Amino acid sequence: MSIENNGHGYEFEPQFGLPERLPQTERILWQGSPDVGALAQSAFHLRKFMLYFALLMVARVYPEVTSGASALEILLSLKWLFPLAAIGLLTVWTLAWLTARTTVYTLTNKRVVMRLGVVLTVSFNLPLSKIAAADLRSLQSGHGDITLALKGEDRIAWVHLWPSVRPWRITKPEPTLRAIPGAAAVATALSKAWALETGLSARPAPAPRASQAAAVLQASAT
Repeated sequence: MSIENNGHGYEFEPQFGLPERLPQTERILWQGSPDVGALAQSAFHLRKFMLYFALLMVARVYPEVTSGASALEILLSLKWLFPLAAIGLLTVWTLAWLTARTTVYTLTNKRVVMRLGVVLTVSFNLPLSKIAAADLRSLQSGHGDITLALKGEDRIAWVHLWPSVRPWRITKPEPTLRAIPGAAAVATALSKAWALETGLSARPAPAPRASQAAAVLQASAT
């Protein structure tokens, strides 16, 4: 079974998060979406934008402070930066919210399905037999990213997956379940389902610290 792109537009999904109803031999093990806050921080770099605007404000008020300006004059010097920062941060948060709202990840006993897209909806079927390895990167509050490395020459364009893709892997994109709640439990379920489907042993994943990746599974004969 090759990776399948089922096109766009599931205004009336026959089954939530899926382009078609599952066959009787297939069942959902887990289904979820990115957490908005975790996605905004990890994929849209909200904290970095906040730091950027904070530095701009410091740079702007520093000459006023050193020249002995009054508090009102200092505030007036920021009259353009405040709305600019508010609009920028609100835009980033809105993008994260829209992405989380329209993204659904599904793990079955046969495959991983990724329903993506804010404007045009696409879904990708990733058969467990086509997954060579998976990594877990823990975020805060039990959230995390699960990255899937695919076998063979199958490719999905990086731009079609973003932000549900591993950063900086452009030539061979790796689909990623981004900022999902209870990531460790999902990784365990993925590892068990993959082992049952492929008949291979899955390497257990130690609990990684935040920003560190640990192997969830890796193809190796028993």
